[in-house]
Amino acid sequence: MRSSVLAAIPVNMLLGLASMLVAYRSGHGEAGALWFAVSTCANLLRIGLCRAPCLGLNLTAETPPGMAAAAARSVDRHLRACTAAACLSGLVWSSQPLLCEGYTSAQTLFYLAITCGITAGAVTHGTAYARIPLSFILLPLLSVFICLCAAGDFDRNCLAACVLLYLLALTHTAFRSEAGFREASRLKNEATALARSRAEAHASVSALADEMRRRATHDDLTGLLNRAGFIQQAEDRLRGSTLGLLLLDLDGFKFINDVYGHKAGDRVLVEVARRMSAALPEHGLAARLGGDEFAVLYDPAATGVPQEQLAARLIAAVGQPFDGFDAGRLGVSIGVHSGPEPSLTDMLSCADEALYAAKAAGRNHFRMFDAGLRDRLQMRRDLERDLSTALAEATPEVWFQPIYAMDATTLVGLEALVRWQHARLGWISPPDLVATAATAGLTESLLRYILERVCAMMLVLRDRGFGGVRVAMNVSPREMAQVPVDEIVIERLQSLDLPPAMLEIEITEETALDIGAVQGKLQALSRAGIRVALDDFGIGYSSLSSLRQLRADRIKIDRSFVTGLGTCDDKHGLVLAVLGLGRLLGLEVVAEGVESDEDLRILQTMGCPFLQGYHLGRPMPVPVLEATLLVTCTEAA
Repeated sequence: MRSSVLAAIPVNMLLGLASMLVAYRSGHGEAGALWFAVSTCANLLRIGLCRAPCLGLNLTAETPPGMAAAAARSVDRHLRACTAAACLSGLVWSSQPLLCEGYTSAQTLFYLAITCGITAGAVTHGTAYARIPLSFILLPLLSVFICLCAAGDFDRNCLAACVLLYLLALTHTAFRSEAGFREASRLKNEATALARSRAEAHASVSALADEMRRRATHDDLTGLLNRAGFIQQAEDRLRGSTLGLLLLDLDGFKFINDVYGHKAGDRVLVEVARRMSAALPEHGLAARLGGDEFAVLYDPAATGVPQEQLAARLIAAVGQPFDGFDAGRLGVSIGVHSGPEPSLTDMLSCADEALYAAKAAGRNHFRMFDAGLRDRLQMRRDLERDLSTALAEATPEVWFQPIYAMDATTLVGLEALVRWQHARLGWISPPDLVATAATAGLTESLLRYILERVCAMMLVLRDRGFGGVRVAMNVSPREMAQVPVDEIVIERLQSLDLPPAMLEIEITEETALDIGAVQGKLQALSRAGIRVALDDFGIGYSSLSSLRQLRADRIKIDRSFVTGLGTCDDKHGLVLAVLGLGRLLGLEVVAEGVESDEDLRILQTMGCPFLQGYHLGRPMPVPVLEATLLVTCTEAA
């Protein structure tokens, strides 16, 4: 109420000033000045009341009952005083007929417009407490009504009736606005109280979520940025800048892992990360992209360190003897790229091509990306030309990996995984295939191609009596954003008379970066009965709120948190946190990457409802699936 009055009074004073000026021009200068002075005093009184201390404004949930009652009384007194002040201000405005000879002078239209405007504005601003705007508008509008009726002609009588109708309409609007304001305030306070009561319960989950977000951008072992964190920060730095990118791959690391064990290999990775950080120029980025592959991004111009010099420095640092290993046992190959490129992806592709060339030359070499390597990279991009033909000839295959219930024997789902063996390049990874399809403008074609194979599998399952087995289909963020996935999927299911509940759409956490672009499509899929699963949960960008915005029914714990679960307490806690989060939000939880019997037993002990991984079943082509898994499940049933 105080905010609305303080917002309305400056307009009140400006309109009052305009009324005084018109009165002066029409020969009523003294009356206008006196009227404006009284109006200003009333407005100053109202401003003072709105700024006066009020005990009720300091009321909190911790206020003692006695003080709370006193605070409530102070609010009532304050409202009554503000209502009286509004009535006083309205009384001043009701005297405006004195400035225009009872609305009969040539200035009548102006004063009528001012009165209607200021009364409408009072109701518009005064949504919190209807009595205050009504106390203000009642006398001015009654004054207009009486003066117009006193004038006596037909036109003024009709106008007086309209003013009365206008007063009734404003009164109705004021009470409806107050009722709406009170209801909105009630709902807001209830929501606040509910959030406060749940805050403590969510504190531990939030802390674990913060840790998961940190792990999403940093490598647990070395403390360097991981691939996701590196890409995120590198893309920010690349805007408008030309930076140097180095990709590093350790030479001889596999031998150390095989001979000395993985713990020794982990110690080597930690030491390599330390040496890289020490050799890194100021403000440079260092990341472990995965395995024994590292990346460095820095500004050669700003640091004065040429790429060749930094590459040689890194080779020398890694080449220093490690405790417990023969000198020269470990080396590093480096691919270097510097120069303008359209995107970080192109820079990584170029540096990767240089890295391949450096490894081909032997250990402890670096290679700058040049025109010759660019030509070779272009040959890789010829893959884009072949994809259209491959789709037309049905060369790519869709394999299916089983998903089991907690008992590890009951089949509950299949995940569709695309496989393509190129005639020259061999097996093409699914991410490369999706990226190639996007670059070649075949995103929708690839989506429809995979959907046809998924629907065919659903038909097989239904015909064999496995109607309760759900088939999951991966949809990339690029596909979700660029293609009408909801329309394509729903239309195809309807044309084949397939139950939507048999299909599940898997999206990655990267989709959460642009919820607005995909939320409508996910809602349409959910309304149609198609389930949505959030894949690789824990390594991406999703927040707790985005789980609901994305309409997720299921979350899949990323394999990096599951594989080797028994050897890492941190993983154990994170998996328990995700399982608790799933129960709290009513979401199904699937553990990916079950690679050993120990992982399986721990997950079963934790109560993980659904399991997936090579230990339970590898991806298999449709003929193998029909001849083995479905037959076995049928016999077991």
